[in-house]
Amino acid sequence: MPRVHAFRDDALADHDAVGLVEALRAGRVGTAEVVEAAIARTEAVDPHLGAVAHRAYDRARAEGRDPRGGWFAGVPTFVKDNADVAGMPTQHGADAFTAAPPRRDGDLARMYLATGLVPLGKTRLSEFGFSPAAEHARQGPVRNPWSTDHTAGASSAGSAALVAAGAVPIAHANDGGGSIRIPAAACGLVGLKPTRGRLAQDVMNRTMPVRIVADGVVTRSVRDTAALLREAERVYRALHLPPVGDVTRPGRRRLRVAVVTAAAGRTASPEVAALTRRTADLLAGLGHHVEEAASPAPPSFAEDFLLHWGLLATAIVRTGRLTYGRSWDLERCDPLTRGLDRLATRNLHRLPGAIRRLRQAADLGAAFHERYDVVLSPTLATTTPRVGHLDPSAGYDQAMERILSWVAFTPWQNVTGEPAVSLPLATSAEGLPLGMMLGAGAGREPLLLGLALELEEAAPFARITAPAGPGTPP
Repeated sequence: MPRVHAFRDDALADHDAVGLVEALRAGRVGTAEVVEAAIARTEAVDPHLGAVAHRAYDRARAEGRDPRGGWFAGVPTFVKDNADVAGMPTQHGADAFTAAPPRRDGDLARMYLATGLVPLGKTRLSEFGFSPAAEHARQGPVRNPWSTDHTAGASSAGSAALVAAGAVPIAHANDGGGSIRIPAAACGLVGLKPTRGRLAQDVMNRTMPVRIVADGVVTRSVRDTAALLREAERVYRALHLPPVGDVTRPGRRRLRVAVVTAAAGRTASPEVAALTRRTADLLAGLGHHVEEAASPAPPSFAEDFLLHWGLLATAIVRTGRLTYGRSWDLERCDPLTRGLDRLATRNLHRLPGAIRRLRQAADLGAAFHERYDVVLSPTLATTTPRVGHLDPSAGYDQAMERILSWVAFTPWQNVTGEPAVSLPLATSAEGLPLGMMLGAGAGREPLLLGLALELEEAAPFARITAPAGPGTPP
């Protein structure tokens, strides 16, 4: 299983984003050389990964010479190619149209870049973010740097691949069914989906029937994710939520933890279930109260979520020319997008009930978290598949069955709006990262981050530069 990474003795070294900020402020490195190192690293790994959608190196070099303010000033990053950044086309991972670059930043990019991060460009995703693997008939797949034979996950695959490979320490991601947590799990990263409304979002993600999408980042350390939330909060404050603040230490409270290994009509594979229980043992050994529990999701959840997913595809398919311009060509959409559209249009009479039940999920989640502070589950039901297993061009029925068999645990928090984080706490028998997911009640990011810091300290995350080998925790 060939690994690909760009860690070397340059200005980036093996720093995470917080470490790079410290090096920049101490004058050990300069912003221009940091940006140049990130460009060189990206160009070294991307031929093997296929992660970059758009390069904006000239802009990055200019910002490196004269960085804007912000706590992360001078730290290189990428933005996922479904968020508007001035001067960079927003292609949404699709071949069905040709995007013109927007004239101004969207709300997400305005907040994200106000923290001082320097964008090198945009990263690839699956078509409109529907598939949990970024595989395109024309563009090829986004590959996992831990093993280029395997998928990097999706839809934030490009961001995760570049962070895991060491090209940049932090990158934008977003999550409408697990798309921060899925690639984080596959690529050995920290991926936190914040509470609904925690961070600023572009209009498209704010106007869904059920607001399932949340923006965030993928990182190699818990402290980087915590720092991003802290700094973003200084730019954009969600007044309906308690503040995250500055979380820098493990939490002290011992928590009530529910362990869930079956959800959405699917059960984790024996290997993944065993690894989840080992993580539960780690939590128990740290003094937390741990017990197995059933998922709070009702039996109708998987079907209702799929119908809502299909409705989003229908909105794209039926308004494509109006939304994306005269270059729109439906025939260039992949079979998964078109299949989801067919599912929704054939079941329009069932959509009002599905949406009503999905909107009630927040109450179910809140009731569950009255009994348990945290829920532990695997991020994904099986180990990371090889490239081609989730290829959407193979046909809708095959692709969807394989998707549902892999992605059973993550969509619940998208519907409830609660936060959840995937941590690289396990390693599969193949030697690949395997994410463990922790979820909490709405607005409880500080609790999740404190627990994540405790787990990172107790079981340090595997490094891509270390020799390969199975084991959990690494």
